[in-house]
Amino acid sequence: MATIVECRTALEKLSDKMRDADGDVRQAAAMDRSVSCHVTDLDVTFTGRMADGRIKVDDTLQGPPPQKAQIRLAMTGDDLVALVDGELNFAKAWGSGRVRLEAGLRDLFHLRKLL
Repeated sequence: MATIVECRTALEKLSDKMRDADGDVRQAAAMDRSVSCHVTDLDVTFTGRMADGRIKVDDTLQGPPPQKAQIRLAMTGDDLVALVDGELNFAKAWGSGRVRLEAGLRDLFHLRKLL
C-alpha cells in the first residue's frame, strides 16, 4: 500500500510532467482550477490548485475533501502511483470505477487532453 509521502511525491511528479508538456497537453494544463485528490485507502485528501501548468498541493487533510474543488479525483494510493508512473491506463481505470474524476463538463473536455 502506498504511503502518504509516496502519494504526495506522485502528485509532484504529475505536476512536473504537466509543466514539461507540449501542445494540447500544455494548453490543458494551463487551466486555473481548485483541485482535490482523495486517497481512499489512506482516507487522506490532498487539496490545492492547478495553475500555470502545474499542480500546487497546499494541504493534506484527514478524510474526504471538506470543500468541493472544481476538479476532484478519488482513488487508492497504489492506483495514484501507478497512474502517474504510466503503469495504469486512466481511461480503463476511470471506466471500471477504480478512479473517480468529477469536474464541470468544460473542464472534463480540457482534462481529457491531459489524461
